[in-house]
Amino acid sequence: MLARLDAIDWKILAALQDDGRMTNVELARRVGISPPPCLRRVRALEEAGYIRGYRALLDEKRLGYEVMMFALVHLSSQAEPDLAAFEAFVRRQPLVRECWMLSGEVDFILKCVAPDLTTFQTFVAELTGAPHVRNVKTSLVLRVSKDAPTVPMDALP
Repeated sequence: MLARLDAIDWKILAALQDDGRMTNVELARRVGISPPPCLRRVRALEEAGYIRGYRALLDEKRLGYEVMMFALVHLSSQAEPDLAAFEAFVRRQPLVRECWMLSGEVDFILKCVAPDLTTFQTFVAELTGAPHVRNVKTSLVLRVSKDAPTVPMDALP
């Protein structure tokens, strides 16, 4: 798939990742082409799945979510129906912001937010009782040293 991207495509992806709100005219100016082919390229990148969507990145703390934590979840079974049941449970939890299935000792790691410690404790109790959960270990985030929700464009061609 990477071989089909040319230098202009890479510039478009980098520019949109940096500022997804810019107009097509500004994007075209930044990447050095005219607006009509720029728009066609953006649409093609979207249709090919290189661009999954556009969104605003919000500040959790300013919006009242003072507590951030990670939960390491061990399941009692790794059978596909049991994994699917846990994943369905997680998708219904608004405090769970990200969920990754891992290899190794931990089955899942969840990134969660909560407005306060009481809400956090209630959520952990619910998580512990979720389908096929053997145990849960949590860690509160004290400080965020790096938060880069972007793809490192300078590390690729």
